[in-house]
This record gives sequence, structure tokens and C-alpha cells, in this order.
Amino acid sequence: MSTPKPDQSPSTIADSTVLNKYKAAGEVSNSAIRKVIAACKEGAKIIDLCKIGDDALAGGLSTQYTKDKKLYKGSAYPTSVSVNQIVCHFAPSATDPNADQELKNGDVVRIQLGAHIDGFAAVAGDTIVVGASAESPVTGKKADAIAAAHYAAEAVQRLLKPGNRNMVVTEKVQQIAGAFGCKPIENMLCHEQKQNDLDGDKQIILNPAAEQRASFSSQEFAPYEVYLIDLYVTTGEGRTKASSLRTSIYKKTSVTYQLKTRVGRSAYSVASKQFGKFPFALRDCEDERTMRMGMIECSKMGVMQAFDVQEEKPSEAVAQVTFTALVTPGGVERITSGVSFDSSIVKSDKKIEDAEILKLLQTSPKIKKKPASKPAEPAK
Repeated sequence: MSTPKPDQSPSTIADSTVLNKYKAAGEVSNSAIRKVIAACKEGAKIIDLCKIGDDALAGGLSTQYTKDKKLYKGSAYPTSVSVNQIVCHFAPSATDPNADQELKNGDVVRIQLGAHIDGFAAVAGDTIVVGASAESPVTGKKADAIAAAHYAAEAVQRLLKPGNRNMVVTEKVQQIAGAFGCKPIENMLCHEQKQNDLDGDKQIILNPAAEQRASFSSQEFAPYEVYLIDLYVTTGEGRTKASSLRTSIYKKTSVTYQLKTRVGRSAYSVASKQFGKFPFALRDCEDERTMRMGMIECSKMGVMQAFDVQEEKPSEAVAQVTFTALVTPGGVERITSGVSFDSSIVKSDKKIEDAEILKLLQTSPKIKKKPASKPAEPAK
């Protein structure tokens, strides 16, 4: 994999070259997540599903922009497969506990992965229930969470139009989740994407704590921005806790610090050169043991962000929808998705009744062009 060019200037989707790279990365991510979803059958092992996703990303990227051998492209998010009460960020190595866990019918599985081309990333995340079908539909809390996440994601896409503001998204997502007896997971952030960076300055918070709501800045969406929407809802109280499962995903931050240990400096150098500022799994590193040791100092000193595995109470259900959205003068285009929501398979006994939200969901993500005004007729 080529490393990013340090002097490369950020570009926007106003440039067709950049737009095409985002969409090509989206095609790779969509194909990869659908392969993982198709393999989520009873008896499938988590580690094998992760390998299917990682291999699909690598294979898909190998067919994109083949003439430019120096083009920086790779994973923008390693394949994670989080089952039942394990909410997110479970991207195990073969030796990790639970890596060999086999799926069972009825398990709720959240999958996330992503690809980038020239630093322009497209990330996808979705939720499925193993063995679900029209003959054996998803019901109860599982259906409530999946339906809430689906309709909230549909609303977000429509609310990202230029001129709208982030706190309106917060309000509507909470209303939709509440209609299904759910809450967005607290403090989860959605970010504007930039080249080589999934954590741009503009943010959307879906369930802020009281102190965050007061201090969170209101921001307006503008044409040619790109957003990573990372939406999780739970039938619980909206709070998760760190799991005892080992952290395996890390990401370089903008913090600078002179690391004291040789293993820390070595791990930081390897991660920076191989992955840039994109999240990576330790299983992708040649010397995984040394990298894990080095990440201890790196994360403690803040030069690497640790994506700790999170968990919910086993009695609750959690659903995820993650996608990359392009904001244009003509509307909002969602370039990543998993499987289409099917109401014959996901059967919640709850529904949205708020007239304003129902009207929003019926609108198109596209923006209608205003007809050109007719020239005034000359005075007679």
C-alpha cells in the first residue's frame, strides 16, 4: 500500500475527480459489506467474517485506478463484527477471545468496514439478524431497534441538505428513536469527512448529555461537504460501557508527543506509514505483538485513539446504520449501504406517528431545481 503524500492539498467533491474517487470507494465498501452479510449464517465464526470483509476490501481496491501505481488507497475502517450485547469495534485477531465465536440464529450482528481511494473514504455499517426471513421475521426489541435506526438514517440523509443545521438532526433522530422505544447511544459523534481524515471539524451529536447540549456548537451544512453518519440506537438507556474484550482498533490523532519507549516509537512509525490517519486493526500489522505493546504508550499519551469495544446489557437490542453522504447543491447522495430495509422481515409493532417526521420521510433527498423565472414582458 502506498503512503499518503504529506503535501497533498485537501479537495472537495466540487471537483469531479474527487467525486469519482469517493464513489469508487463506495462501490468497494458496498460490495464488501454485502459479502460479509451474505456469510452471516448460523455457524459462521466472527474471525472468518472479518477476513471475508478485509479480503473483499483489498480485492475491490485492487481493481480501482490500476494505472496509477503510486495512488494511496486502502482500508478506511477494518472489518468489525459485533454480536448481540457487543455494540461496536470488535475486530479481533485470530488469538483474541471470542474470535472463534460462532453465530446462532437470532443473533443481532453489526458489521462495519470502509475503503478509501487517495484518502477519500467511504464507510458502511449495517445490522442484520441471523436466520431472519419473511417466514421467520424479526420482532420485539430487535425489530424496534432496527426499524428505529433505518428511519433515523433516512431522516438524516434528508436533513443534511445545504442550509440545515446539525442540532435539527439531533432533535429528529431522538424523536424517531423514541417512537420505537429506543434512544440513540449517548455521545456518539458523526463527523464531516476530509481527505485522509474521518474526523473533520463539523460534527453532529445524536444524543448529547445535558452539559454537551449546552456547549455543542450549532453548525450549518454546506454544498460539497461529505459526512460520515455513524448511527447507533438501543432499546436501553442510551449508555454503553467498555467491554472486557481487548481493544484491537486504533487511529492516529493530531496530538504530538515525544514517545519515551522504543516500542512505542516503532509502533507509531509503522502505523503512521501504513495507515495514515485511518483506523486500523492490529491483525493488519506484520508484528502484531509488538504493535499491541507499543499502542499502550501511544494511546496513553494521546497520539493514538483507542477504539475500545463497547457493550450494552444483554437484555437490550442495538442497531447500527453507518454511511458516507455527499452534500451537493442538488441534494444528498448516500454512497454506502448494506442491505435494503425489508418491512416483511423486520416487524416492529411500533410506528412513527408525528406528522412532521412522516412528511420529512416522504420528501426526496434531492433538491428540486427552481424553474427559471420568465423575463418580464415589455410594457405596451
